[in-house]
Amino acid sequence: MKPGPLPISKFGSDEIRRHRFLIESLPRGLALFFGGFALINLLGDLRVARFDVNLWWIDLRWLPAMVANTIVAVASTCLLAFGLRPPRSAAGAKIVVCCAAALGFVALINSATFFILLARRDVSSSVPLPLSLLVAASMLLIGHRAWKGTKELQTERPKLWPALVTCAACFLVFPLIQMFCFGKTDYRRMADIAIVPGCRVYADGRPSDALKDRVRTACQLYRDGWTRKLLFSGGPGDGAISEVESMRKMAIQLGVKSEDILLDDQGLNTQATVRNSKPILRNLNASRILVVSHFYHLPRIKLAYQRAGLDVYTVPAKESYLLRQMPYNMAREVAALWVYYARPLASRAG
Repeated sequence: MKPGPLPISKFGSDEIRRHRFLIESLPRGLALFFGGFALINLLGDLRVARFDVNLWWIDLRWLPAMVANTIVAVASTCLLAFGLRPPRSAAGAKIVVCCAAALGFVALINSATFFILLARRDVSSSVPLPLSLLVAASMLLIGHRAWKGTKELQTERPKLWPALVTCAACFLVFPLIQMFCFGKTDYRRMADIAIVPGCRVYADGRPSDALKDRVRTACQLYRDGWTRKLLFSGGPGDGAISEVESMRKMAIQLGVKSEDILLDDQGLNTQATVRNSKPILRNLNASRILVVSHFYHLPRIKLAYQRAGLDVYTVPAKESYLLRQMPYNMAREVAALWVYYARPLASRAG
């Protein structure tokens, strides 16, 4: 008598579930995220000027815009189709593999460019890991699954919901990766002006430690000759002294000349800072602009200025210590970044 199949232990069942997630749900979820995000950018740009931020994950600026957009459109459509319904045929799988390979190859080129800039000291980073390297790894995972999965799909159709859950998780993780990969990178250049967004000022007029970090970093840029002027933007403090007045006093104590300080006391939020700084920059005829803030804030600042038609170089504030409210600030920025991203479409629809 032949022995029956061995029972699968709970441990073995858990191992199988984890294995299936890694080889199936994770690649499909990544494909859904990158494919969907890329298409939203391209379609959004047709409705709102400067909406496209595909540069966040892949850099094709060395190609003509029409060619680059066509490549992204075709590749992202293939990724989205793979995420929703993996191909059963070898021909379909090869198309997905080719698209993933093309995007992965470009991402590797982008990664190499970043490391070359690091080696030349054109940029510096406390987290020397380009997001493009993670994109290349994601494309490798997608291409591998598409190539290996066609035989399994002949007999079994995988469920969609695990891939959708993975895609949703990507919307939470992606901004966090941006904060560390982009936000921790110092892009300082010789500039006409450095803009410093405000932060809390206590009732007695003392700047918060977070605000001190920002002002101290900006003043160091000024003293080292990277910028000729500083623009402080903020709103009211907890007491009679506003954020910008507290920043101005601190900057003067740190050696900045009073005539080189400009103030925007209506910078109540990031969008207001961007809006109010535009006419100031235009009057100064400023062609190169630095923005100094905490690393978690910089992706949203870069996005807001890009949408306003201004290209700025970001410099992360040097932190005197790890702020206690840092996890809360980062969690808030995840939501804020997506709100700023989608706002132009919502405004247009309204």
